[in-house]
Amino acid sequence: MTKRLLLSALFALVIVAKSLACTNLIVGKNASTDGSTIVSYSADSYGLFGELYHYPAATYKKGVMLDVNEWDTGKYLGQIEQARQTYNVIGNINEFQVTIAETTFGGRPELSDSTGILDYGSLIYIGLQRSRTAREAIKVMTDLVQEYGYYSSGESFTIADPNEIWIMEMIGKGPGVRGAVWVAVRIPDDCISAHANQARIHQFNLNDKENCVYSPDVISFAREKGYFNGVNKDFSFANAYAPLDFGARRYCEARVWSFYNMFTKDGDKYLPYILGETDTPMPLYVKADRKISVQDIQHAMRDHYEGTPLDISNDFGAGPYKTPYRLSPLSFKVNDVEYFNERPISTQQSGFVFVSQMRSYLPDAVGGVLWFGTDDANMTVFTPVYCCATKAPVCYTRVDGADYNTFSWNSSFWIYNWVANMIYPRYNLMIGDMRAVQSQLETQYFEAQPGIEEVAVKLQKKNNAEAVNFLTNYTCMMAQNAVDSWKKLGEFLIVMYNDGVVRQVKDGKFQLNEIGQPARVIRPGYPQEFLEEYVKQTGDRYKIK
Repeated sequence: MTKRLLLSALFALVIVAKSLACTNLIVGKNASTDGSTIVSYSADSYGLFGELYHYPAATYKKGVMLDVNEWDTGKYLGQIEQARQTYNVIGNINEFQVTIAETTFGGRPELSDSTGILDYGSLIYIGLQRSRTAREAIKVMTDLVQEYGYYSSGESFTIADPNEIWIMEMIGKGPGVRGAVWVAVRIPDDCISAHANQARIHQFNLNDKENCVYSPDVISFAREKGYFNGVNKDFSFANAYAPLDFGARRYCEARVWSFYNMFTKDGDKYLPYILGETDTPMPLYVKADRKISVQDIQHAMRDHYEGTPLDISNDFGAGPYKTPYRLSPLSFKVNDVEYFNERPISTQQSGFVFVSQMRSYLPDAVGGVLWFGTDDANMTVFTPVYCCATKAPVCYTRVDGADYNTFSWNSSFWIYNWVANMIYPRYNLMIGDMRAVQSQLETQYFEAQPGIEEVAVKLQKKNNAEAVNFLTNYTCMMAQNAVDSWKKLGEFLIVMYNDGVVRQVKDGKFQLNEIGQPARVIRPGYPQEFLEEYVKQTGDRYKIK
């Protein structure tokens, strides 16, 4: 294989890997229970160490240059001119409550440009440092790409502030061609939307400049490349730049379907599209049947298609303990026949996950909360991170040199993964114990929120710095509180379920017998239905004669 062919093959593998990663759920301010705009994100990628990034506000002299390193790999891409003023960014939210998230759709591989300087991750974090509103972020990001070139493959961005949420989809123009083609559509305030690694913007209103903006050549470039030859009003960004295939439909669009199925009555109407029985796509946005809360979105991010035709917790692949996870890769062959596993919203390879809450009726420092957790949404605790926070909690950083290859007992990423990997093999035996602690902690944080914010608003009226310090300290305390609780949970689980047995517990304490020794353990064995399948597979091999 030539070097060029090898590089092409490796690039294709990267596109495939990314196409299975990340989910964004979106709720407009009039569709939420409290008038907040809500955006969620799971950063799903094997090899990604889950941490909370922080970029402090700063001022720079004219002419200062900024090194750009690819977010996924750390590879140096080049330099751009630094802004004179940057804003405080904690995770994926800035001090003005602007939030940016993403999912990679890949799209046509011939449109990637390895000479570009701005990758999608750098666009997100540089955009957050330079924007006070979602509209401003769109302009900043598209201007940067036009000036310095776009390095990544096709990308869907969610760009939000307390008043507006936009989906922007972008793809490059090919090797050595500066810039990108893109379109951004505002999600109506009374609607919900989602994207999950497949382009979702089809036809868009070319004349509604208030709610739709796009690169001037988004259609003409598609014509030039032979991707589209109809009339302008029929142009579909998704069809032109990210043609649908099996994986895009079943691994990606299915997650959007699951979200719509949770909050509308149209799940059955859209299911044929997911099953490949029709090519009529789902709408970019829909109206929910009820108001949706931050807690609802946290729950949605833990979804494995439970209770739907795509449920993965009740078939043979779930094993004896109904584990709603499947090992990668998603497709496999048996006797030269190709099969696949479902890919739900919640997945074990998440590095971090958040639900961003943005509220226009509160001061920015108080109104923006990034409910953040490391590892899989299903297996973590969402703790409140206020957008004004001037530092990340130590447990959410690379403490003790922690990274994807280096364990630390002080790293939230590793503590949550440690507990999760105990639970995966015996899921339905152990998940209840985890869920009880998770629910207790998250309920505690939500119940404390009004009081904490009342104090913060009062402090801000007197001294903004005191309010920021108060919310920063609270952010750090709650993150550490969750990690400390999770360590205790892990200690409990290893004793409770050691060696495949279950110890007797009452009021949270392991029971003793009449002479003060550990009480007799319970041996649950395997579920009956698994034993029946076991005998079916092995015949009389283990029959007692």
